[in-house]
Amino acid sequence: MTTTAPDTTATTSSEDTIDTLLALTPERPAFATRHARDKVAVATQGCYDALFSADLSGTLTHTERLWVASDIAEASGMPLLAAHYRDQVLKSTAHTVLSQPLQELLQHPGSTPTDARLQAVAQFTRTLATHPDRSDRAALLALPAAGLSVADTVLLAQLIGFVTYQLRLVAGVAALDALGGEGDAPAAPAAVDAAPFVHPANLPAPGEPLRLNGYTSETLGWASWLPVVDPATATPEQQAVLDLSHPKARSSDFYLLLVHQARVLSERSQAFNAIMYAPGGLSRAEREVASTAVSRANGCVYCASVHAQRFEQLARRNDVMAQIFADPDQAGTNARERAIVQAALALTRSPGTFGAQHLQPLRAAGLSDLEILDALHASALFAWANRLMLNLGEAVFPQNA
Repeated sequence: MTTTAPDTTATTSSEDTIDTLLALTPERPAFATRHARDKVAVATQGCYDALFSADLSGTLTHTERLWVASDIAEASGMPLLAAHYRDQVLKSTAHTVLSQPLQELLQHPGSTPTDARLQAVAQFTRTLATHPDRSDRAALLALPAAGLSVADTVLLAQLIGFVTYQLRLVAGVAALDALGGEGDAPAAPAAVDAAPFVHPANLPAPGEPLRLNGYTSETLGWASWLPVVDPATATPEQQAVLDLSHPKARSSDFYLLLVHQARVLSERSQAFNAIMYAPGGLSRAEREVASTAVSRANGCVYCASVHAQRFEQLARRNDVMAQIFADPDQAGTNARERAIVQAALALTRSPGTFGAQHLQPLRAAGLSDLEILDALHASALFAWANRLMLNLGEAVFPQNA
């Protein structure tokens, strides 16, 4: 989901979690590349700080949020991040006693909770973590039925989305670090002038709806499965975040639902803007290629429609979008596009095995390290965006489609 909230300075902790986990220091090329996009690093840490604030109100406790994060990382094949969150649980409970259900879950990752409330949380979390397209309205509504408020349910969804994004950033930056700096690589071949573009005769003209395999480039609506905030009775903080989030936020179910957790929505908006609209690096159109490929792999019709349309507006063509809709594994009209799509799919499907080998084709196609990082950022971001769209509501097609 797009947003136009201003890119303001996020409130962060004194430590960057991803740099610390990967032991990145200023001497490492990956550190320099990552902090060339420092707004993304700051916004990512701001999201972490908001979601894991010990004084965040609600019935989903600080310790439970940390357990959820460790469970997601474990299920996604990221033991380094899982260990980080388990360590945070131990630190947060150094002077208290963990409940028996949580002790059992931390001692036996992936086990079924004995507590009915935690069982509903675990089922929703594990489905979203690995198979976001398999959750549905019933799975979401099981959370309020188990005792979570609407605000806590939104918080849980944002938490799951963030950690799936964060763990893919960890995997992607680690792979970039293993790839080595551009100075260690042979020079990319000089670009060859492309033949004049000829629009494929079998496709609708750019700007006309592209419909294929249940995916489309036309404008869709989105309806929430949970009660949304009434903008007329929103708190001053919620009002301010709505004003900053999107020109149509006050009439959008998406924003009116997420603003139940106003600070988290604000931080997420800053991360989104920093990734999708940063100047230089990977072109805006190529970021949309990565975003659409991830959305297609995750089965998110809504996000695929938004970003296929954005690509068409930027590139004045829709051939690669048709390929992504038809078969993302074969998509790409040139070496750059194919490399971007393949890396996005690998990071989406198997973050635990993602490595430098998945980035080598990007470098071979002539992408700079900053462009590679931009592709990784866009791909990771849509792990988060897709999970919100798929599991908090549903796409609404035009009546005349």
